[in-house]
Amino acid sequence: MDAAQAAAYRDLAGRLPDVTVGAINHPQSNLADFYREMGDIFAVPLRPHNRWGGFKALREVWFAHLESTRRRAVLLIDEAQEMSPAVLSELRLLASARFDSQPLLCVVLAGDARLIEKLRREELIPLGSRIRTRLATEHASRDELAACLNHLTAGAGNASLMTPALASTLCDHAAGNYRILTTLAAELLAAAAKRDLPQLDEKLYLDVFAQPETPAPRRAGAGR
Repeated sequence: MDAAQAAAYRDLAGRLPDVTVGAINHPQSNLADFYREMGDIFAVPLRPHNRWGGFKALREVWFAHLESTRRRAVLLIDEAQEMSPAVLSELRLLASARFDSQPLLCVVLAGDARLIEKLRREELIPLGSRIRTRLATEHASRDELAACLNHLTAGAGNASLMTPALASTLCDHAAGNYRILTTLAAELLAAAAKRDLPQLDEKLYLDVFAQPETPAPRRAGAGR
């Protein structure tokens, strides 16, 4: 997951205060471990060897949540491209009832381009066809990166933390990636804090990221 996806992920989780929200932390699990983690997330005592019992118990909890709140429970899965096709297919069956006409669980899958490729596999086409909303993040434009920097510095309480020239340089070297942008800025901020500098500028950038000079190789006959 890139920084833009992570921000959308956190924003979504923060907007669901009245809904039961769980998150899968180990997407690489096999089916037995998947049920163990689901039981832990939704506080349902499950026996991994009794998959039908776990299947039924989880759905009963989600149905009760839906009846009491009129909203579905939410399951967030980061690095979903790491999930096995068997687990993804099981999740599809778990998440709806009444011949697929009643969704019981809202599942948010977050991953990289490998997730899109995985969903094209024949056994996962039924899952891919049920995904209602997709958010594909591309390389950010220079203006989008600059807006991100402005938002972060203003939100930190110091809109003039870095000079416009430095902000422009960071956007040029971020390769359209928010994570690279914020990592560069964080390194500069740490260096500025050590030096007790009031503002981040291009001189600091050159000091921190300048390539060390390498001595020219000596010619074989130079010492003769």
